[in-house]
Amino acid sequence: MPQMIFVNLPVKDLETTKSFFGKLGFSFNPQFSDENTACLVISDTIFAMLLTEPRFKEFTKKEIADASKSTEVILALSAESREKVDELVDTALASGGSPANEPIDYGFMYGRSFQDPDHHIWEVMWMDPSAVEGRQG
Repeated sequence: MPQMIFVNLPVKDLETTKSFFGKLGFSFNPQFSDENTACLVISDTIFAMLLTEPRFKEFTKKEIADASKSTEVILALSAESREKVDELVDTALASGGSPANEPIDYGFMYGRSFQDPDHHIWEVMWMDPSAVEGRQG
């Protein structure tokens, strides 16, 4: 079985956050979702557990970071093309997300970012496959 990752993120309003990611084309696994949690399916092995802040607090002794004021993590997703980067970020911005950082364009690598309704930063990146192959050899 391949290794999986479950990124846990606190959210203020679960329904707003679910609606936002649904508009981006993501689905949810109902087996791992309830009134306080939604399992966002990013790929076959990558998931984001969206937890209401009270539920999230059950898993940590630390205070929950205020993502509107500080950055604890930047979530980076790959995209299959520059166009897919733009499509996802433009949809996020039109669906209630907000801008995060300036786009980057190195020719062989292109990326844009957005903040979700809870101010978590998501980067969407494309890299030319030939550039990746050339760096591995």
